[in-house]
Amino acid sequence: MGFKDILVHVDEAKASQKRIRVSAELAARHDAHLIGLHPIPKPVVPALEDFARLPPGYMEDQIAYAAGVADSAKACFVEEAEKAGIQFEWRQQEGHPGDVVRTHARYCDLLVLGQRDPDASHNDGNLPVSALLSVGRPVLIIPYAGDVESLGARVMVGWDSSSQATRAVHDALPLIAEAGHVDIIAVNPEGVGDHGAIPCADISLHLARHGIDAEAQSIVVTDIGVADILLSRAADKGVDLFVMGAYGHSRWRELVLGGVTAEMLEHMTMPVLMAH
Repeated sequence: MGFKDILVHVDEAKASQKRIRVSAELAARHDAHLIGLHPIPKPVVPALEDFARLPPGYMEDQIAYAAGVADSAKACFVEEAEKAGIQFEWRQQEGHPGDVVRTHARYCDLLVLGQRDPDASHNDGNLPVSALLSVGRPVLIIPYAGDVESLGARVMVGWDSSSQATRAVHDALPLIAEAGHVDIIAVNPEGVGDHGAIPCADISLHLARHGIDAEAQSIVVTDIGVADILLSRAADKGVDLFVMGAYGHSRWRELVLGGVTAEMLEHMTMPVLMAH
């Protein structure tokens, strides 16, 4: 079963157009309905003691600016969707970006977000982290740097036998099944999870029953981080979609001790599909 409704978050970031284009092309491949969602932030109201010092028209200017951003975002979305020849709709809603995205994403097959740009000035509501932890749907994250020339021609699965990785593989099946080549990689599998006698063998067999021929490997490294080796192997093989589970440990633990999810979200160089 392919994707039937895809939701793409559209903000004022320059990377939005790339995100929309990828989403529209994916919707065309799967004959899916594409929804563009633009959260409109509420005006910033300063503390009462500062309110009297605000320039005239402060609130009106904020509202007008937000409306202008929404109009530009909609025009960009409609242009790309019409170019792709797909069914689409536009939604915009006032509220915190994380809350708005979470509400709408629960009623779609796939959520498309942009990687967080450290140089962006707008408030993204801590996306994509908040979405990964709350929407219960697969999240496709598009890197803010570089171009995305293809999606899913060569797929790599980061496998650690966790429930999160299992969910990610299942959610990504419509894309994995279309791939020309699929790699499965397990890093440091010894003593971690329930890999079985031969790491990656069981998940490879599962994919084979779906008609997917995957090349599997397990490696042990001690002098480089897991995310670093995953990104390095993916780059070496020309991967254009990486599939993995997100936050196998609690986010608090990953924030304190570091984790693969956080590293991938920060340093990803190709689209990544994650599920939690």
